Amino acid sequence: MVWKRSDDQPSHSPEPSPSSPPRPAAPAPAPAAGASDSQRRTDRATIGPSIFIKGDLSGEEDLIIEGRVEGKVDLKQNNVTIGKNGRVKADIFGRVVIVEGEVDGNVFAREQAILRQSGAIRGNITAPRVVLEDGSRFKGSIDMEPKDADRHGSTQAPQTVQQQREAKQQQGGEAAPAAPRAASA
Repeated sequence: MVWKRSDDQPSHSPEPSPSSPPRPAAPAPAPAAGASDSQRRTDRATIGPSIFIKGDLSGEEDLIIEGRVEGKVDLKQNNVTIGKNGRVKADIFGRVVIVEGEVDGNVFAREQAILRQSGAIRGNITAPRVVLEDGSRFKGSIDMEPKDADRHGSTQAPQTVQQQREAKQQQGGEAAPAAPRAASA
């Protein structure tokens, strides 16, 4: 009869076999925590080394460029990284712009522009904070005017050095720099 009861137990045996130790969803809560990490990871797009894009790029996530891009990269609210294999012929707008590859164009960073040792920029950099690592290659100008310059009473946009020189020349040629000094003294 014990054996006959075992025939009845097959319905009970599935209950013991799906024992609670294999089912504990301890890993399930970990993926839930990992989901927020994976969401952060998915908030970063990558243009691979074999990809070539010609045109304007825009979006609302961080971008890593390992391929080639020609046009404009407009991610003002996000980080833009030009990887070691990246080759960009474009103006780049980002929150933080990191260049490890090559950029032929202007870089506009809201917070910081970083040119790594392996990187090269042929163009101007406009950012409140700029880092040029030893060994990096750069040809252009750097504008580090504070982004809140107009909060301090300035109603005009900050002028570049070239614009300042041109304004002085229009006011009186080469002698223009001496006139303001004499007037202020």
